[in-house]
Parts: sequence; structure tokens; C-alpha cells
Amino acid sequence: MLRRHAFRLPPHPASVSLARLRVHDHLAAWGHKEESAALQDAVLLVSELATNAVCHGHFLEREFEFEVAVTVLADGDCFIEVSDESPTSPELRELGPWEENGRGLRLLDALSEAWGVWQRGRYGKTVWALVRA
Repeated sequence: MLRRHAFRLPPHPASVSLARLRVHDHLAAWGHKEESAALQDAVLLVSELATNAVCHGHFLEREFEFEVAVTVLADGDCFIEVSDESPTSPELRELGPWEENGRGLRLLDALSEAWGVWQRGRYGKTVWALVRA
């Protein structure tokens, strides 16, 4: 069985905690146990990606929002997507050695099975990550 939930949030710092809470609640409702690494890793990655979207999303107009989606695959793996209007891929930004900037990308590398970026032309990008159950 495949389950997916997507939602949009305004580009405001308070949206990060709301994204974290909504993803947590959906994964828990879909059977991921509170102590499972998949749930904790997925929530942490959503937090990092949502923070990146709020800080670097280049929202051209105030009514634009960023989108968060979480999909639970048949085997329990979690597929996370965060979309914003920035055309810049996160891997193109310079990463200093364990500086504050770039920490989210290191977390993506460490906690996800795979991750990447889908460019959406002039409409921005989607950063995705696969978290194993």
C-alpha cells in the first residue's frame, strides 16, 4: 500500500515546526512507531529541508508557499519532498567544513538512502530524500 500526504505552508520560520509536526503525525498514524529510526530521520530531514526552503526559497510573491510531501511506500520506506521557488540546487552551494550552512546536506547524506534535486524550470526545485524503514 502506498500513502501520500502533501501540504503547502507559507515561507515563515514557524512553518518549519508545523511541517515537522504534520509529517510526524502522518507517519505515526500510518504505523511508524515513535522510536523508529525512519520516523525520527524523516522528521529531522523535513525540518532541515523546510528550513532551507524558508531561508533560501526566493519567494517571488508573498502568496507563494513551499510544499512538503511525505509518501510511505509498501515496504515502509519514506519518500520526502520539499519544493520551493529557488532555481538553485542545494548541492551547488559551497559547503564549508561543518559550518552552519551546509549541515542539512550532510544530514541528507548521512540519514537518507538516496537524495536528489528535481529542477522545475523557472518554477524552482524539489529536493527529495528516501529514508529506509
